[in-house]
Amino acid sequence: MAEPSRHEPASTGDGAGTAVATPPRQIRDPDDALAWYRRMVVARRFEEETERAFRRGKIGGYLHVYSGQEAVAAGFLAEMRDDDIFFTAYRDHAHALFRGSPPGAVMAELFGKATGVARGKGGSMHLFDVPRGFYGGYGIVGGHIPLAVGAAYALRYQGGDRVCLCFMGDGAINSGGFHEAMNMAGLWGQEGLCPLLVIVENNQFAMGTPVARSSAVTDLASRFAAYGIPAERIDGMDFFTVRAAARRAIAAVRSSGRPVAIEALTYRFAGHGAADLFQPYRSREDVERARGRDPILILERRLREAGLLDDAAVAAAAAEAEAIVADAVRFAEESPAPPAEALHTDVYGADA
Repeated sequence: MAEPSRHEPASTGDGAGTAVATPPRQIRDPDDALAWYRRMVVARRFEEETERAFRRGKIGGYLHVYSGQEAVAAGFLAEMRDDDIFFTAYRDHAHALFRGSPPGAVMAELFGKATGVARGKGGSMHLFDVPRGFYGGYGIVGGHIPLAVGAAYALRYQGGDRVCLCFMGDGAINSGGFHEAMNMAGLWGQEGLCPLLVIVENNQFAMGTPVARSSAVTDLASRFAAYGIPAERIDGMDFFTVRAAARRAIAAVRSSGRPVAIEALTYRFAGHGAADLFQPYRSREDVERARGRDPILILERRLREAGLLDDAAVAAAAAEAEAIVADAVRFAEESPAPPAEALHTDVYGADA
């Protein structure tokens, strides 16, 4: 694949440093675009409810929400085939929902219930839904990247043209595992044996550390050149821009067996995690400016411009999301906790 064109970050005044891209005005599949709008609304409402549940003591362990970043996971997962697979880090609720995991089962996992997607043993940071190709959220920063590279190699070694997606945060790009894994991906890719798409979800902060204070080179896409992996930087707040990038990148990876990387510039509206209440590393004004490019509102405006949404449809989507999330909470509340004997089950897999 030829080196894709780069989109350098522009000054948007929103504190997010997002790249500016002009997406095509024509909506290719109106019904599908509306469906993804509704999914993004559900994901946002789901995350809002998980924060409330955490404060109520219903969610144990820790909690990281995805509010503000929805266009990234939605755009890439929209272009995956049913038999493709993906890995992500600990901010993983929306990824599971977008891939089709039932909201009730995801909420039940957060509540530590036996009906959860990981039988209540994983919690917020370790969602899994292998039948849907979701090979996990991971709590160790960068820990899943070598796993994704190995899985991509396995897919091509077994034959066929399946691909593996690996979502990661900007902070993970400085971990040793990232560099070791990318070197292997670049080497295997020379033989067409690593159909991997790496998505760097650059939400501007590694916990509370801005990118400029954690990375000497802030154009994170450029860092993949050291491993012979073509990369580009895109606006991660626009669903259509993300999806267009995902379409061409997945096609390139699938046909060549070589890795590709995309840095999606985005912004998280909530704190890093549930305990990050005061967020001393950024101001309220910065967050409010970033909210001016809310990915859900950007998509909503596009759909309105195309005559596909009006006030009534927006209200209906919000009501639908409210009902779905209320049902998910009810299911989680009413589900049983794992029995004591379950402590020793599903620890190791007997079958590949």
